[in-house]
Amino acid sequence: MKLATAVLLACPAVSLAQQVAIGEFYMPAPITAPSYITPGPDGAVWFVDGPQIGRATPAGQITQFPTPPPWDVSSITAGPDGNIWFVPANYEAAMIGRMTTAGEITEFPLPNPGSEPLFITAGPDGALWFTDYGTNQIGRITTSGAVSEYPVPTTRAGVGGITKGPDGALWFMESFGNNIGRITTSGVITEYAVPTPNADLSCCLTPGPDGAVWFTETQVDKIGRITHDGAITEFQISANSRPAGITAGPDGALWFTVYEGRIGRITTSGEISYYPVPRPDELGFIAKGPDGELWFTATTGYSGDYMPGLIGEVVFESANLSVTPSTGYYRTELQFTGSGYAPNETVQIYVSGVGSPVLASATADASGAISVLAHAPQSPYFYNNPRLFLGVGQSSGKTGTANFTVKPRLLLTPNAGATGSPATVSGFGYGPFEKVRVGWDNPRTVLGTVTTDVNGTFYKSTAIEFTVPPGAAPGANKVIGYGWNTGITGFASFTVE
Repeated sequence: MKLATAVLLACPAVSLAQQVAIGEFYMPAPITAPSYITPGPDGAVWFVDGPQIGRATPAGQITQFPTPPPWDVSSITAGPDGNIWFVPANYEAAMIGRMTTAGEITEFPLPNPGSEPLFITAGPDGALWFTDYGTNQIGRITTSGAVSEYPVPTTRAGVGGITKGPDGALWFMESFGNNIGRITTSGVITEYAVPTPNADLSCCLTPGPDGAVWFTETQVDKIGRITHDGAITEFQISANSRPAGITAGPDGALWFTVYEGRIGRITTSGEISYYPVPRPDELGFIAKGPDGELWFTATTGYSGDYMPGLIGEVVFESANLSVTPSTGYYRTELQFTGSGYAPNETVQIYVSGVGSPVLASATADASGAISVLAHAPQSPYFYNNPRLFLGVGQSSGKTGTANFTVKPRLLLTPNAGATGSPATVSGFGYGPFEKVRVGWDNPRTVLGTVTTDVNGTFYKSTAIEFTVPPGAAPGANKVIGYGWNTGITGFASFTVE
């Protein structure tokens, strides 16, 4: 089991159809590929990360649980029994998995060795329902492991995503059949042809706030809507968007991910708007979390071996928060100001997500305004993408957000001494899991190379110990830390006595 807490990186709030801010939590390992995501039974969101299942709390604490080899995981869902249910992505693993929130796993073999389950969802009948791509069937498994399967009428339909509908039935996608299917809990299947051919109906659909089911058509850049009686409406979105995940938001609209690094929003009447994410990577899936916010997954679109995947959060703003300065170093003094909170309530500003350590706390005045000082915590750098501070009213629940962009810096302990004396250098504000080479400027001397943690930091046990070079001139001397991947440079001064 792996566990880590990351800061929430951000993009500026966008004044579009809905005021939101988007933040991101880096994964606790250098190379990861989080994908399917779902609300959990325990106040967290759960997600797929290759052969692991991950858990992310609103505070940004990420835990990863390995699954038995040779599995990779395809999709997961919270079951009615308080457990996480999942299906493998490996053809040879014809089974359904169940995992407790503590990570204990039970495997249930499927009756047909040719089964290739792909997607799974909790049904309205207390069981789990899944699509079986290999046998062209829709499956049902009870929480005790009893399996039933129902053949899909279209031969080689390519069954994919599945969801519980607002009508008490299950709805699923057919990538080859180009249909949306409906199956009752008694196993009666009806198929509805999607008007646009070759729509790539392989991934995602969700119950909407309007009593319909909404779905993505990846290859033709459309969002679809189907009513309980099979009437289909399609909405064209921007070209080459390649929509993937989709979910109903807390604002009465549908939210979806697009491949090129934006979150889309579509109202039930078809009005579309977009929100850029801080790190424009390959976005995966999206879900509404138990906290009412939207959560999504992304993998890096950049070369190199140090950039982790991430879990993103779409924060719905209901108050105003700003920070001055908006750019600075670790430990820079920050002035937070806010408005729109409830009169006289306590407002807490968190180090990371909601529920993480409190960076600053203030009491709103009679008008709902706050002002409070704090010092900048550890934050990773990524190509000038800021981090997101959340200020939450403890009585009203109103949330404001503020952006802060970190700059790299080095700290020396001590920062003065004779040649040949020992010293230690720590670094802050570099990229997560980035190699940093630290050197003495004159004479040019490499003091050491180190890899940062998820917060772009090396200090304490990972700080570089060195001795002051014998040729160093008396007075101020420059120490330089160069980020191997980001190309950023931090500095410190050492006085040779």
